[in-house]
Amino acid sequence: MTDENPANIWKEVSTTWDGADGYYAGNQSGAVVLMGKGKDGQPGISPMEMLLAGLAGCTGMDIVEILRKKRQLPVEFKIKVRGNQKTDVYPKLYTEFEVEYLFWGDNLIPKDVEQAIRLSEEKYCSVGGTLAKAGPIRSTYRLLKPGQAAE
Repeated sequence: MTDENPANIWKEVSTTWDGADGYYAGNQSGAVVLMGKGKDGQPGISPMEMLLAGLAGCTGMDIVEILRKKRQLPVEFKIKVRGNQKTDVYPKLYTEFEVEYLFWGDNLIPKDVEQAIRLSEEKYCSVGGTLAKAGPIRSTYRLLKPGQAAE
């Protein structure tokens, strides 16, 4: 490990193999997520999908907090993240990412939504900052009326 730097903080998870096809990762707060497949056949998320989920969660938390301060909270918010993964060589790295933000609400101001997305992507989201070193992250957003189908 590297020398301690007072401007840095170590994060830690512990992952335990279940003896079959599952791995349970937990953090120091007690939250647990299943990777692979549980002994009961319960599907988990793959480690590479965890990276995509991390990006969605990180940017989503930023955006909601920014919109909350602007009193522009959506009634519903969904983030779709895709990663283009190499399949012909190991390691099978992501080479690019696409993020689609879907906001439902009646009075959302596009300028405020765009600013929240931009601040998250360019300043606040640590996961995005990390993954951007692997490849470009492109994003789009849509504003929808409550009850409107996204597809």
